[in-house]
Amino acid sequence: MQINKSTELFNEAKNYIPGGVNSPVRAFKSVGGNPIFFESAKGSKMKDVDGNEYIDYIGSWGPHLFGHNPAFIIDALKHQIEKGISFGAPSELEVQVAKLLTEMIPSIEMVRMVNSGTEATMSAVRLARGFTGRDKIIKFEGCYHGHAEFFLIKAGSGALTFGVPTSPGVTKNNAADTLIGDFNNLESVKKLVNENKNQIAAIIIEPVAGNMGVVRSEKDFITGLRDICSEEGIVLIFDEVMTGFRVAAGGAQDLLGVTPDLSTYGKIIGGGLSVGAFGGKKEIMEMLSPSGPVYQAGTLSGNPLAMVAGYAALRQINRHPEIYQQLEEKSAYLQSGMEDCMRILNRNFSINRVNSMMTLFFTEKPVRDFASATSSDTALFGKFFHEMLSRGIYLPPAQYEALFISVEHSNDDLDYTIKAFYESLKAVL
Repeated sequence: MQINKSTELFNEAKNYIPGGVNSPVRAFKSVGGNPIFFESAKGSKMKDVDGNEYIDYIGSWGPHLFGHNPAFIIDALKHQIEKGISFGAPSELEVQVAKLLTEMIPSIEMVRMVNSGTEATMSAVRLARGFTGRDKIIKFEGCYHGHAEFFLIKAGSGALTFGVPTSPGVTKNNAADTLIGDFNNLESVKKLVNENKNQIAAIIIEPVAGNMGVVRSEKDFITGLRDICSEEGIVLIFDEVMTGFRVAAGGAQDLLGVTPDLSTYGKIIGGGLSVGAFGGKKEIMEMLSPSGPVYQAGTLSGNPLAMVAGYAALRQINRHPEIYQQLEEKSAYLQSGMEDCMRILNRNFSINRVNSMMTLFFTEKPVRDFASATSSDTALFGKFFHEMLSRGIYLPPAQYEALFISVEHSNDDLDYTIKAFYESLKAVL
């Protein structure tokens, strides 16, 4: 496997881009070595600039349910490009996507399009503050909601991977208004609420965490959050940027049977293009400008390229609800194969999976929260990552991330991955 051109590009990139990458988790810092630069992708595979092909388990961090570059999205984009790529004005596509989202997600009565998951979560919190007239929020240790200042306190994803969950540049006032709960620990939330009576605007959570690795909310915990918010007049926000349309057609809220007040979404509603959205109860959403006083805006919000790709993706999900059973079967098969390999090697590392999101933790403890997730042996993960990479398997280059399976992952892909898993694990143990 040759990676000469990738190395050359990375060295050049470091002259112009901080760290040589435009998002920290791409840098391979937590696993060692240099990042791989890619030039094309199709189905379950990606090809790098040196001509090496990989079975991809990132899928642009979740949105590619149907694999890379499905024909129905390419055709939709080609058609729209000829008509216009950006208007800076309303289009029918925005209405179509908004209507479809409200039909597919019962908790969403109105929705606002934005340009990224970070925009969606930061806007949802601002809206919750405007609606309640309160300042403080509760988030959970290890959950990542984008890079807005009030989220980068004991955060997950890249912030956790690189050991800076509280980032420089976050002001003391922001930190003071962000209260930290323990994931899957309802008592920690009750304590914060009681200590900050009538001051908390919102509780925001990844109902299935994907940024400290995959960790599912336990039933009593997530239903307890709903009860607390209803009793205390707190806005419950589900961050479904990763889980929305990934773990089920209705997202994690459908899977868990809990209805939030607001929900946030990301790339998956843009067919993989840069997009975000937040939506929920009409009485809350109508506080947004120009209907209400809470200001939020964006020139490219609801841009026609993201909308046409998103509309194509959502309609495909509507037409083929069986994809979730296919994803479950493929993902269960992969998990079972990995567990068989560990039994042969007499190891019992933890695998957490929710439908087609999965994380292998290099710890033999059950992983149910931030503390147990961070008991993983990250050095061992780094060695394992490179063994898999050398065998043509592209995993997330960080222990605290999710891998994603698509309907395009074939039985041959999965069997080869299981074989590579066994060889790689044996090599590092």
